[in-house]
Amino acid sequence: MAAGASKVVIYAALVGNALIAITKFVAATLTGSSAMMSEGIHSLIDTGNQVLLLYGLRRAAKPADARFPFGHGKEIYFWSFVVAILIFAVGAGVSLFEGFRHLQHPEPMEQVVVNYLVLGFAVLFEGTSWALALRAFTRAKGKWGLVDAVKRSKDPSLFVVLFEDSAAMLGLLLALLGVLCSHLLDWYWADGLASILIGLILGGTAAWLAYETKGLLIGEAANPEDVEGMRRLVQAFPEVTRVNEVLTMHMGPDFVLANLSVDFRDQLRGEELEQAVARMDAAIKELYPAVQRVFIEAESWLRA
Repeated sequence: MAAGASKVVIYAALVGNALIAITKFVAATLTGSSAMMSEGIHSLIDTGNQVLLLYGLRRAAKPADARFPFGHGKEIYFWSFVVAILIFAVGAGVSLFEGFRHLQHPEPMEQVVVNYLVLGFAVLFEGTSWALALRAFTRAKGKWGLVDAVKRSKDPSLFVVLFEDSAAMLGLLLALLGVLCSHLLDWYWADGLASILIGLILGGTAAWLAYETKGLLIGEAANPEDVEGMRRLVQAFPEVTRVNEVLTMHMGPDFVLANLSVDFRDQLRGEELEQAVARMDAAIKELYPAVQRVFIEAESWLRA
């Protein structure tokens, strides 16, 4: 997905979550609902997360310099990992605390109609944001399934907002169920249980996000099909005897660093070797636009 499309989705989620967070906190104050308080915290954390993602995208767009010769593309990976930690530590932690506290001291809600109104508007706003995120992700993932697309994606802004919005929609449904049971059946403990379940959902979402962004932060390779394609492309050059290895690393969502160890024919002169390397560099970058830097080592396969 282009950075511009990512930003549109993030901005939509930011505005929606900010408005929803305010209304949820007002409703929680008026009604005393634990689940509503957890949902308010959830929306507040999501709002902060969108701010961090936008900041990460802005930092990642900075050009390379002497200190960071390969650019700042990994900034988006770092801030996406911070988002996962925030969801886990703050969102899940506070929701679980509120839920257990309410289970120990269940109380009837006041002005329940406020909760229904707020949850209805929240579903509307959150659903709109979720639909935008899902449409953008579906357009970007192509033929791959959801899980495979997330694993293959090198752009966290593709799936972080979708994960957050999906967790938010599920949390809203649980909050609504908790409020209904507490209001209609006098199961005052149901509100606290809903808050605990919301916390568990946030914890699971955070764990998956952290797992998916960890590899990118450490230095994940390009997709196997691209690596193998580069190998075949270089192997087809008449000057090449053997491609020993192809090492790649994502320096950002749209920046791949490629290092190839190539065994050239012994009869090549220096000038012919230079020309062959230049053609390989151009061919790789033309076929794989994300590969912005290519390093080709002339190395015998016996020493590779």
